[in-house]
Amino acid sequence: MAVVHCLGTGLVGAWVAKRLAAAGHDVHAYDIQPHRVLGIDGITVHPCDVLEELMSMSRNGPVDMVVNMLPGDIGHMATTDLAESGYRVVDLSFSKFTPDRDDQKARDYGARILWDVGIAPGLSNMLLAVADRRIGPLEKAEVWVGGNPTGPYGEWKYMAPFSPIDVIAEYTRPARVIRDGEEVVLPALSQRHMVDTGEHGEMEAFLTDGLRSVLKSIPAVEMSEFTVRWPGHIQKFIDTRELGDLDENELIFEWSYNHKIPEFTWMKVRAEARDGKVLEWEVEDHGGDDGHSMARATGMVTACCVEAWLENSKMLPLGVHAPEVLSDRVIAKIVDTMKSNRVRIEGPEIL
Repeated sequence: MAVVHCLGTGLVGAWVAKRLAAAGHDVHAYDIQPHRVLGIDGITVHPCDVLEELMSMSRNGPVDMVVNMLPGDIGHMATTDLAESGYRVVDLSFSKFTPDRDDQKARDYGARILWDVGIAPGLSNMLLAVADRRIGPLEKAEVWVGGNPTGPYGEWKYMAPFSPIDVIAEYTRPARVIRDGEEVVLPALSQRHMVDTGEHGEMEAFLTDGLRSVLKSIPAVEMSEFTVRWPGHIQKFIDTRELGDLDENELIFEWSYNHKIPEFTWMKVRAEARDGKVLEWEVEDHGGDDGHSMARATGMVTACCVEAWLENSKMLPLGVHAPEVLSDRVIAKIVDTMKSNRVRIEGPEIL
């Protein structure tokens, strides 16, 4: 078994740390407030300012893998520092600054980084890559994704299944998309439309900046990512912002996760080839005794990437790598693991 150092023990980070510990790995968890992993067998807790302790993790034992699950720009700063560490790093942090900019530095220092390993970005990238390899080049690629209460909840019809700061960033960061084969920037929250989410009925979708690495790695005539919410949520956000009443601290409180409220995570990935062939996958989870749906759906991808890399130390060379570079074999194992853990995934088999 390996020694894995987990940075950040929020809703998703704690789920990943617990899963790796349950699999028999020696887990070290770092967080200024690590209450979610206190007293868990197999987890050694380090209450600390993670950025200050980052380059001295080796004092706590071997470092077979580092998993960065810190939020936003803090997570980006951690990965930038880790590019100088020589470690293997699985990076789940989500910032407007992406770690590919540190590729040469990572090569120079002997680090290997796999980034954006959640459900979207993450599994969405992998499925688009499978589609590109199978039926590409692509005419159109689309991702719809959202973690939401099972029905409109509260004044905002919403609660945040991960860091509300990152949700707010999604709503304010301009969306990079592909139109006519070229990358263009469109306003976040634009191109609003209704989408059928199956048993939950119609919900509202809008553009967000979640394509990231696939903008350059997967050729397509048109490519978009949409976030999905209950109707009325995003209009309230827009109206509040235009009135000048948007208070981020208040939103963090009002959107805070309530474990008593049923919730679900839903994603659809659709790829259409230039000859009209279509591949489409649908992913859905309703949570379980081991955690809420977004923690499971996101964290399972992260944990599977960690274990695949531990099983094959040569899975990735030096440098910074996006999830779509993973082989179909690794992607198939991730999908199979998720299915075996009660995540519903429907679509073409990945061989």
